[in-house]
Amino acid sequence: MITDSPLSEQAMPANMTQNAQSLRHHLTELTSRAKDEAYSMPSLFYTSDAFLELEKEHIFRKEWVCIGHIGEIPEPGDFLTTELIDEQLLVARDDTGDINVLSNVCRHRGNLVENEASGNRRSFICPYHAWTYKRDGALKTAPLMKKAKAFDPAKCGLPRFNTEIWNNFIFVNLDGTAQPLAPQMASLDGILHNYHHELRNLLFMEDTVWGTNWKNLTENFMEGYHLFATHPKTLQPMTPTQLCRKVPGEDRWTAYRSYYDPEYPPRGPFHEDMTEDEQRNSVLFNLFPSFVVAVAANYTLFLCLRPHGADQVSIRWGVCGLKTDPNDPEVVAYVDLCKAFNAEDKEKLETLQQAQKTRFFAGGPLAPDDLEGTIWDFLKYMESRLGAKSAALAAE
Repeated sequence: MITDSPLSEQAMPANMTQNAQSLRHHLTELTSRAKDEAYSMPSLFYTSDAFLELEKEHIFRKEWVCIGHIGEIPEPGDFLTTELIDEQLLVARDDTGDINVLSNVCRHRGNLVENEASGNRRSFICPYHAWTYKRDGALKTAPLMKKAKAFDPAKCGLPRFNTEIWNNFIFVNLDGTAQPLAPQMASLDGILHNYHHELRNLLFMEDTVWGTNWKNLTENFMEGYHLFATHPKTLQPMTPTQLCRKVPGEDRWTAYRSYYDPEYPPRGPFHEDMTEDEQRNSVLFNLFPSFVVAVAANYTLFLCLRPHGADQVSIRWGVCGLKTDPNDPEVVAYVDLCKAFNAEDKEKLETLQQAQKTRFFAGGPLAPDDLEGTIWDFLKYMESRLGAKSAALAAE
């Protein structure tokens, strides 16, 4: 019998809804402990379809979620399409230069308006019945609809979701109830200021899917404990596990500094504002729930994560830097490095997802604060949204 946690997964009911409720209570009990008694969650936390439904409704629909970078759509008419918990999104820059996140679902019979992943359009034309929308989502034309008594063009524009740009990243809030994002980022802005990420250009972007739960990748990105074992040749020589230092987090984010080995060559060029200490580390942060970023002295790596089922995560990831040419050999070398350590993480996280199907893992003790304290912060965030005492869920 498993005895290393007071809430063994073996004791969790078979019923899916009951499993989700058990996880909620487990989260609350777990995070009520002292930090030096921190444990990870049981495997069901990463495999439960019922718990994923709670996450989709009470986290991904209600929170600010990053879906891309403004460098993907630099000119009026530029667009990209993506998806967030089954909402089809059309992200477009309009004629005034503003970025809007629109529903990519036609107001006539509900088909996709735009089928391409990205491009530039004078207007958006639904291929089903040729309803046409302006770049800001307003309805432009609807063939042969003038005699339809129920038709009101003013009421047939594409719905606009709440959108906010922070540090050149595009955030959307699906239900329209989230508090403004920027004021919640003030302390993190102070930490990042001298790195001047806002001056960095988008140099690479890719969409992919990994066979692991979104929380597995979020937690993996945010802890330096695995660097020496998972990345012995890619990251450990540059940013060794032993030099990771936790940054005090807040309700909306957690972070740590990954210091560079003194023997490793400098990672310049450095902005003139950067202190000597800042030149020697990268800031890795998780803007809850699922936006993870590494701001290094010379480049920024970011991953926009969203669930693609309980056992898969959709990833939009990219690289920014001060250079302007994506084909610059230095840029290509850095992107190749990112691809290499991403492949190492993917391998480990996909075997982790397989292992989490077990009923014989009830959670394990977390490493000290500098190494896995960010995971504890993430679990505290999850508890605040989905725990047994969550006001939002209690009101249902």
